[in-house]
Amino acid sequence: MELVEHTYKITSSFPASEMYGLTNQLRRASVSVVSNIAEGSGRKFDKELLYFLNVSLGSLAELETQIEIAYRLSFISDVEDTFQLVTETRKLIIGFRNYINKRQNTDD
Repeated sequence: MELVEHTYKITSSFPASEMYGLTNQLRRASVSVVSNIAEGSGRKFDKELLYFLNVSLGSLAELETQIEIAYRLSFISDVEDTFQLVTETRKLIIGFRNYINKRQNTDD
């Protein structure tokens, strides 16, 4: 959720011409990260949760790419904090995925 809030804050200063372009893409990708975790957590089986965690990681990679694009286009000047937040989020998702994988393997 912190990543979503951060993304909304950094995109609030983007040019108005990007409202339906990169601003929208970044916001949708960040929301997709947490939404897929939530959806997977609401599922009955670990296999489904693992699928949504992987989708979440894909959305996170998309977000990371879009942040780099925004930086290269000079829409944002400092991406260090943002990339650090992306990295922390990735570690948390992978850790959760590893935990579910291990739990799934011990239940067999």
